[in-house]
Amino acid sequence: MSDVDQDLYREFEVSLAESSTLAFRVAFSVLRLRQDAEDIAQEAFLKAFRRFHQLRDRERFRAWLVRIAWRLAIDRRRGDRRRTVRERIDSGASTVAECAEAMIGRERAAHLWRAIDALPEKLRVVLVLAGIEEHDVREVAKLLGLPEGTVKSRLFAARQRLKELLQ
Repeated sequence: MSDVDQDLYREFEVSLAESSTLAFRVAFSVLRLRQDAEDIAQEAFLKAFRRFHQLRDRERFRAWLVRIAWRLAIDRRRGDRRRTVRERIDSGASTVAECAEAMIGRERAAHLWRAIDALPEKLRVVLVLAGIEEHDVREVAKLLGLPEGTVKSRLFAARQRLKELLQ
C-alpha cells in the first residue's frame, strides 16, 4: 500500500469513527428493523470506503454517508414491499379487492416517490429526514452539518416544490 493510500485509509477511518452510528440510525429510521439497518449500515460503509477517494470535500463526509445509507435503505424498503405484494398475489390468499387495494397504494406511493426523487438532492434529503422519517429540525441539522435555519428553509422549499409536483 502506498503512502498516499495509507493516508487516505487513515483519513477514512477517522471520518468513519466520528460517524460510526450515523448510517445505522438513518437506515433504522427508514426500515425499523435492527438487522436490516445493520446490513444497510455495513453496505453504506463499504460503498463509502470504495468511493472515499472521489469525495472532494472531506468535511461533508457525514452528509455524504447519510445520503448513501438513506438511498440504500429506501431501495431495500421498496424491494421488500414489492416482494411482499408479489408473495401475496402468488399465494392466492389475497382477494381480488386486497390485490387491487395494494396496487392502488403502490401507485400512490410510487407517484409520491417519483415526485420526491425529482427534487434536488439538498431538498430531498432534508424532506425525507424531517418530513418523512420525523427527525426534528435540530437532529437533521446535526446529521447534515447545517445550520437549523438552512434546514428550515430547505424543508419549506421542498414542501412547496413537492406540492407543485403533485398537482
